[in-house]
Amino acid sequence: MAQLWGGRFTKSTDQMVYDFNASISFDKKLFAQDLRGSRAHVTMLASVGVITDKERDEILSGLQSIEEDVKSGKLVITSEYEDIHSFVEANLIDRIGDAGKKLHTGRSRNDQVALDMRLYTRDEVDNTSNLLVHLLGTILSIMEENIDTIMPGFTHLQKAQPITLAHHMGAYFEMFKRDVLRLHDIHVRMNYCPLGSGALAGTTYPLDRMKTAELLDFDGPTLNSMDGVSDRDYLIEFLSALATIQMHLSRFSEEVIIWNSNEYRFVEIDDAYSTGSSIMPQKKNPDIAELVRGKTGRVYGALMSLLTTMKGIPLAYNKDMQEDKEQAFDAIETVQNCITLFDGMLSTMTFNKDVMSESAKKGFTNATDAADYLVNHGVPFRDAHGIIGQVVLYCIKKGISIDDMTLDELKAISPAFEEDIFDAISMETCVNKRLTVGAPGHDAMESEIANSKKFLELWSK
Repeated sequence: MAQLWGGRFTKSTDQMVYDFNASISFDKKLFAQDLRGSRAHVTMLASVGVITDKERDEILSGLQSIEEDVKSGKLVITSEYEDIHSFVEANLIDRIGDAGKKLHTGRSRNDQVALDMRLYTRDEVDNTSNLLVHLLGTILSIMEENIDTIMPGFTHLQKAQPITLAHHMGAYFEMFKRDVLRLHDIHVRMNYCPLGSGALAGTTYPLDRMKTAELLDFDGPTLNSMDGVSDRDYLIEFLSALATIQMHLSRFSEEVIIWNSNEYRFVEIDDAYSTGSSIMPQKKNPDIAELVRGKTGRVYGALMSLLTTMKGIPLAYNKDMQEDKEQAFDAIETVQNCITLFDGMLSTMTFNKDVMSESAKKGFTNATDAADYLVNHGVPFRDAHGIIGQVVLYCIKKGISIDDMTLDELKAISPAFEEDIFDAISMETCVNKRLTVGAPGHDAMESEIANSKKFLELWSK
């Protein structure tokens, strides 16, 4: 049992207690961050004269050799050590002797783990954002190619009004754009360094916390040492953002699943992102979309777990906070995998444009425009609404769409109809006369796509 404490204890820790208390099985994921923090710490210690330049160089050389040996497999992180901090420090002392014992000067495991987790989270916030930016690029490509691809828009899962595929995809662009902005806000808010907070009350050593922060690319040090070691708000915010991202992916997946069904046939999922059935040879299942939808619950669970852990913890650090890691690690990996796989599925998906257009036509999605036509010909809106309701009922009984009716049939219901009704209710007219900001009309979509391009250009840098 390699531990960083024990001087005041007279007997060894019970093995079951040790195993229950240890975190090496999961916090070894913080190895790179622990090394980075240690390098910054000893560099700062030398700059203020707490250790000599020679000791700093010995420690840095020892840390470098540990990193190289772990990467090559020569040195393995095992359960012999209580946590990643004891693994690094014990191996450092074995390699360079007494100088290694000075690594922990002016530092506590409390502010050390707070730093490691903050560094790790900051990295993953940026990694997640980059994956979303790539997904946004995929969505934008579909938007550009489908400005005039007409499809039905839905409310209550019923056909409502005609839109375009570009417009539909644009809604998801906006969702994921907000996710990128949300992650940026988290990065800005969390970018302060807790190292130097000590266990909870700072330290008597003359640490230069600003220098440590600068070495680690933080905007500055945290301003209260108790908050510095006990804050996990940044991780809760990140998990909340991940839950929102996963919710957006799940909504999108649900639509892909519906669109892929035999009844809709709006899309064809590429074979590389589909699976078959062990008994039914005709099946081609949208498993990736279903798994993305299904994994949403475990991401929500990670958020609720940490919120529940933190709700009753008094200041400052308590061992409960070790529970901030395992489910967070899982949620981060889950969401990043889901983004990557969904992006691949979407980029290889085929859209059945003719089927989409025909579906819009057959779903009476131009009924609102027909009512607007009557209003423009002097019929009060409430009367126009009732007339078009009769038109739709007539079409349902005859098994036709409004477009298929003759002018005589329309006039039999209302004399206000004229020959120009057919142009007024064509799918192209219904879509393209909607030109307000955010609408599906061609010119409005051109403007939306231009704005989306600017966003991507800014965030792809």
